[in-house]
Amino acid sequence: MSNNIILTGDRPTGSLHLGHYVGSLRKRVELQNTGKFDQFVMIADLQALTDNADNPEKIRQNILEVMLDYLAVGLEPDKTTFFVQSHIPALYELPMYYSNLVTMSRLERNPTIKSEIKMRNFERNLPVGFMTYPISQAADITAFKAKYVPVGEDQLPMLEQAREIVNSFNRIYKCDILVEPEAVLPDNASCNRLVGTDGNTKMSKSLGNCIYLKDDEKTLKNKIMSMYTDPIHINVSDPGHTEGNPVFIYLDAFSKDEDFAKYFPDYKNLAEMKEHYERGGLGDMKCKKFLNNVMQEFLAPIRARREEYEKDKEQLIEILKKGTQRAIEVSNETVSEIRNAIGINYFNDKTFIDKFVL
Repeated sequence: MSNNIILTGDRPTGSLHLGHYVGSLRKRVELQNTGKFDQFVMIADLQALTDNADNPEKIRQNILEVMLDYLAVGLEPDKTTFFVQSHIPALYELPMYYSNLVTMSRLERNPTIKSEIKMRNFERNLPVGFMTYPISQAADITAFKAKYVPVGEDQLPMLEQAREIVNSFNRIYKCDILVEPEAVLPDNASCNRLVGTDGNTKMSKSLGNCIYLKDDEKTLKNKIMSMYTDPIHINVSDPGHTEGNPVFIYLDAFSKDEDFAKYFPDYKNLAEMKEHYERGGLGDMKCKKFLNNVMQEFLAPIRARREEYEKDKEQLIEILKKGTQRAIEVSNETVSEIRNAIGINYFNDKTFIDKFVL
């Protein structure tokens, strides 16, 4: 296999939202369409179980929802391999090997895990599966020898831990089997971590502050028109703040100069609009109406593709079955190499048999 391998995925705990799109999905589509990469996209149902073990039905209901979102944004089954995490034997085996290379204190220092613990109020009632999430993620990446992982900024600590595991394994077992992964971040800095509609620093399904890729026109408009803005921009004439303002963060992420000619000809570009808002004289409602027009145009073709694929659910299952079978074959090859490196591939090891059996 080449070293131009991409691995990425999502937890099927609900439909995907704009945070997923700007953080990773858009980049996946761009990389797919270059024709230069072998891309694997995983529906991470095992990772979803780490904090939903008592509600597996939630995951079952969202497997095809996530698959629909993938196809809707432009990922294509003839260019990208889609698979279900729980059906890949290697992803059960590799975490066991890697768990011996990571200390508990190192897991506890992982910033992503720390922030999730705080957000979910786990404290010391943290499920072990959730705590070892970085080890599982390292297994996902290395099973396919992925060199590139499209992620948002919040996932960088996970990638760093995966690299540590790769280096430890290759050093201890004196091999170069595992590939050190690199993060592929969004090109637009505003997309590294898209804020929620409530101004929270993270868009999250559990916080209920998301705009979903499948939201209809009415739902989308209601969410945008009720967005948090600048709390001290009370009157239209008041100077406003664009930094940290969700409306302008979304415009940074999605608006183009041509959108102004079409929907807001008072300004040539976003810089002019920001300048007016900051000096005062531009109301929040006008800004939100413009953002709504931008987002409606952006999401319309995604909605249309989703509705088309939704007509044939059996097709979705076949795409996943075919991709999962390929993922099993590729990852099994890696597992065989890893067993050989560790020295536990006993029944296929002629040296072992000759020394201890014959």
